[in-house]
Amino acid sequence: MTTASPVPRWLADLVRLLPIRAQFVLSGNVRDHFLVDVGGTAVQVPLLRALWEALQPLGFTFLVVFDPVQGIRVYPGEPRARDAACQLLQLPADAAPSPAGLETLAALARKLVGLRETRCALVIDFASRIVRSSGAPDAGEHRFFVACEELAVHAAPAAVSGLAAAPGSRGPLFNPVIWIANRERNLPPWFGLDTERVAMLDIGLPDYETREVAAALLAPLLADGASAAAQERAAFAAALADGTEGITLAGLADIVQLGAAQQLPLAAIDDAIRSYKLGMADNPWRKPYLRDKIRTAGPTIEQRVKGQRPATVKTIDILMRSVMGLTGAQARVATNRPRGVLFFAGPTGVGKTELAKALTELLFGDERACIRFDMSEFAAEHSAARLLGAPPGYVGYDAGGELTNAVRERPFSVILFDEIEKAHPRILDKFLQILEDGRLTDGRGRTAYFSETVIVFTSNLGTVVEDELGRRVPSVKPGEPFEEVEAKIRSAIAEHFKFRLARPELLNRIGENIVVFDFIERDVGATIFDAMLHNVLRRVTEEHGVRIALGGDVLRQLRELCIEDLSQGGRGIGNRLEAAFINPLARALFVQSPPPGGQLEVTALREEQRIWTLSLVVRRPDGGQAPLRPTPET
Repeated sequence: MTTASPVPRWLADLVRLLPIRAQFVLSGNVRDHFLVDVGGTAVQVPLLRALWEALQPLGFTFLVVFDPVQGIRVYPGEPRARDAACQLLQLPADAAPSPAGLETLAALARKLVGLRETRCALVIDFASRIVRSSGAPDAGEHRFFVACEELAVHAAPAAVSGLAAAPGSRGPLFNPVIWIANRERNLPPWFGLDTERVAMLDIGLPDYETREVAAALLAPLLADGASAAAQERAAFAAALADGTEGITLAGLADIVQLGAAQQLPLAAIDDAIRSYKLGMADNPWRKPYLRDKIRTAGPTIEQRVKGQRPATVKTIDILMRSVMGLTGAQARVATNRPRGVLFFAGPTGVGKTELAKALTELLFGDERACIRFDMSEFAAEHSAARLLGAPPGYVGYDAGGELTNAVRERPFSVILFDEIEKAHPRILDKFLQILEDGRLTDGRGRTAYFSETVIVFTSNLGTVVEDELGRRVPSVKPGEPFEEVEAKIRSAIAEHFKFRLARPELLNRIGENIVVFDFIERDVGATIFDAMLHNVLRRVTEEHGVRIALGGDVLRQLRELCIEDLSQGGRGIGNRLEAAFINPLARALFVQSPPPGGQLEVTALREEQRIWTLSLVVRRPDGGQAPLRPTPET
């Protein structure tokens, strides 16, 4: 592990450019903490303190700090620095900040930059809030920025007497104006554009080495941190650095503070990281009840998804891997990838979406907890704004993205992307970051973390192909061996991602998590039919208080009708059941309005001119039957 404090790159660049640049615009991660060397010890400090620790060895006596709320103050606040600033710049002797407008600030900048008696700098903090609109500043704001730009052009470096031989003084240096802005675009776009005297320095998020050093400094704050062995601290620092990619050093400090509040040991830092990212201290994946559910998941899921045992077994395997924390275990370090990724492929109506819902109910007790996106709604490139949020300046910018908002609200969830092949290829690119890094940033810059989600894609790829005449024809048919069906569909998926989309990297992220569903066989179709018919009869009883029974011949006729063509899977069975039974039953009940508590039997089912009708009779307690009053509709 690194023991020395790495100097922030932006700070090293600022010091290096002081002999040739009069002004600096610092933008980006300006509200973070930074590692600096203070007396041979690495310390986390705010940006202003980091500036001072870098400039003081060069002979700088003080910094004059301005912000739009407090006005002008001297940093550091010790008497010697304040007295020097008051004497040289005619500032008020009072230690409290003094209000100042832009004209006063421009005059102060001119005076400070021209000083030859001492080295000092003007720091304009919260520069992003000086102008109301960077694209259209008012007259006073425009005059101020023009004056500052002119000052940068005409300023000159100077060697202060008595400092020429000081270590690190390096001869003539500018007394710089340093702007601290959230974003460079918050300043007028023309400012500094036509002069090299204004340096634009971007402050990025901390890299791995910096996070590791900061983590080592924070270790003693945890329950066993002060007494832990060096090896344990090193492991803690590596784990914290690994799990905080894209997080600031201030965020690292907050994570350790959360861990200290929960009295977590060094080895449990992952729980504090999860709590910081997701806002939840609890981890449902470690709950004993979830293990019990998954242990008995096979029969539970097969009650809803019938005839797809290979798909069910592979899905449960991935759930077990997720619960055991072994997702991505082949990597050298722990990853933030989603808990599980599943790609359900196969013919329509065979249970792909139903398995995703069953999976959601298994994990969260309610299939409505599934976050579902119909990807046919995202066929246009501009529809990506719906998922991630519109960029700044566009309609809907403040609303954020549907996907990122949903994941922030429910970080432990199943996310279903239905019919993924219908999405625009540019939108598919967004999934690369989700599957690899487990996070996504919306148009407003807010990050959603997918590390605790299960992601399910469904697709009909490979079931239909184009023949030599351009007609779409089935490539797989009911009755083919499953091995052939699986091979054709896998081949079609690989061809689609590798050659048609030219995105083999997305297929590589999915890996071996492609689950191919088989066609429904006749015995399975009959079982699905029985379950659907049971649901219909139960619903009639709940809604109307009457019980419906089917005669043996009618039941056989209806079953054979619904399962004679299984090319559309369970959805096709449901559609034919609706047309041949539910519609005429609803018509009969609507017209006859039988009183609650009765028992009715369907004695005949007929089709005439593509219209199905049925005959209903009343069952008497003595076993006899009486027909309902005849109507033209029945």
